[in-house]
Amino acid sequence: MVREFTAIYKKNKKWYLGWIEEIPGVNTQGKTLKETKENLKEALLLILETNKFLNKKEILKGKVIKEPLSVCTE
Repeated sequence: MVREFTAIYKKNKKWYLGWIEEIPGVNTQGKTLKETKENLKEALLLILETNKFLNKKEILKGKVIKEPLSVCTE
């Protein structure tokens, strides 16, 4: 499944900063823009994997509703 997010990059002196606009806490840095982009992809995948793992525990307890949610932002 391909999902699209908005990556934002900013040069700060000798470092590049990067974060995902839609998900607080997904951020990174790197010495080059390329390194920052790679680090940000890894950070995003780790957060998505961790969130899925944590939610799976709740789902196994059987007291949640899980369903797709679609929104149009434009």
